[in-house]
Amino acid sequence: MSAGVFVLTCSTSKFKQVQRKQQPDDESGDIIERLSTNAGHHISGRKLISDSKPMLRSALRTVVGDRTVDVLIVTGGTGLSTTDVTFESISPLLDKHLPGFGEIFRRISYDQIGSAAMMSRAFAGIVGKKAVFCLPGSPDGVKTAMENLILPELGHIVGLARGS
Repeated sequence: MSAGVFVLTCSTSKFKQVQRKQQPDDESGDIIERLSTNAGHHISGRKLISDSKPMLRSALRTVVGDRTVDVLIVTGGTGLSTTDVTFESISPLLDKHLPGFGEIFRRISYDQIGSAAMMSRAFAGIVGKKAVFCLPGSPDGVKTAMENLILPELGHIVGLARGS
């Protein structure tokens, strides 16, 4: 099953570059887009926002109302810094949580980077009939999540979220 993927990069520093009319490097967003399309999915949209609860929630509302989007993949804002607010912004709005995603992601990450994996607050769930995955901002973390967890199950998860 081909899914419509919306890529949302959450980075205050990159957002400030956009405001200054600069072209920021968004390697993690590029990885999500490339791996998704290579797996037969299509990109329904892509946006770069600041680490901001109102911006994250607004983007989520937009995606939930967009019929071309089946899954929202957020990169960034899942760490422990005081400015990392993706977890606090999106997690309370999930209708269903997918705790196994974060647990397995941290387990795979532990094999790659050791105990620092415990600092990731990557998570996933369902809002309305849309799958939502919130990933770290690091390109390596994004690649790990996409290749090992998201893409192998994306069609199945989207089908379950839709109720089919």
